[in-house]
Amino acid sequence: MTQEKSLVEIRWHGRGGQGAVTSAEMLAQGAISEGKYAQAFPSFGPERRGAPVQAFNRVDSKEPVRIRADINEPDYVVVLDPGLLGKVNVTAGLKKDGWVIVNTRKTPDEIKSEFKINFPVATVNAGKIAREVLGVNIVNTTMLGAVLKITKIIDKNSTYEPLNKRFAKLGERNIKAMETAYEQVVF
Repeated sequence: MTQEKSLVEIRWHGRGGQGAVTSAEMLAQGAISEGKYAQAFPSFGPERRGAPVQAFNRVDSKEPVRIRADINEPDYVVVLDPGLLGKVNVTAGLKKDGWVIVNTRKTPDEIKSEFKINFPVATVNAGKIAREVLGVNIVNTTMLGAVLKITKIIDKNSTYEPLNKRFAKLGERNIKAMETAYEQVVF
């Protein structure tokens, strides 16, 4: 889980309206605040709310990120909607030492077995946390906490300012959702 290389690539899988793009942006802003080089960008067309979407992060601790293409060989894959596991090959191109981080009630072993995933899997019940802490089933900031715990790409405290800025008066609740998932992710 510790990162030796300087460039880390993350591919987020979600549905329109779940906040995959926002999570990627918050992670990039946190990385930049630590003096790292980062980018976040979405990949979707004219899809409507609920359609599958992808978002991407590149974070480099040493040099500027110049590539602007979709990430086809990520170090980490994040799945906001577990329903996508049976519909989308989320592990396509995942590097041999890559991880899959899933929003689900199931254990990592259950996900690996059910979907024939031959990579390390981390799970967190982000939907439950989001409903309890935020009052809605929008799992973006919750999943961000799980990603930060597994990747150790940045310190979770580096996301506080971006989260407060993005969510204004709901910033503290989003921080709490992120921190709760950070503590509850199972791997």
